[in-house]
Amino acid sequence: MSEPFVVRRETHISAPPSAVFALLTDPEKILRWMGTEAQVEPQPGGLYLVNVTGARFARGSFREVVPVHRLAYSFGWDGSEIVPPGSSLVEIDLIEKPDGTLLRLTHSGLPNAEQCAGHAEGWEHYIGRLAEYAAGRDPGPDRFAGRTS
Repeated sequence: MSEPFVVRRETHISAPPSAVFALLTDPEKILRWMGTEAQVEPQPGGLYLVNVTGARFARGSFREVVPVHRLAYSFGWDGSEIVPPGSSLVEIDLIEKPDGTLLRLTHSGLPNAEQCAGHAEGWEHYIGRLAEYAAGRDPGPDRFAGRTS
């Protein structure tokens, strides 16, 4: 039986896995497509901390880091009782394709349908921005900037 509250997304990115991996693990590169502040230590046990909207910090720790292929980190929101820091799990697989990378994201451990829908919307938005930037295009202003929920 599958877990009921899981977000799954797949998207093609017109860049090699090494470039996509860097955009997911280098704090300066993360800020080109998501967030206003980032502190990440991409090693097992390392910190994942991103101020995603300028008003909301996502916090967790890396569980698995396989350079250019896979990331897994715990995830939650500072100050949230519903999805507290480290309470869910984000897994990202980067699969090399002849014309770029297939990014496969799974976000599990979400507590309810409302949170699942909200996180699905967020991932759709930010993965789209990541794909735009990785392909050499400006994703433009972040329409989620300033959101607190």
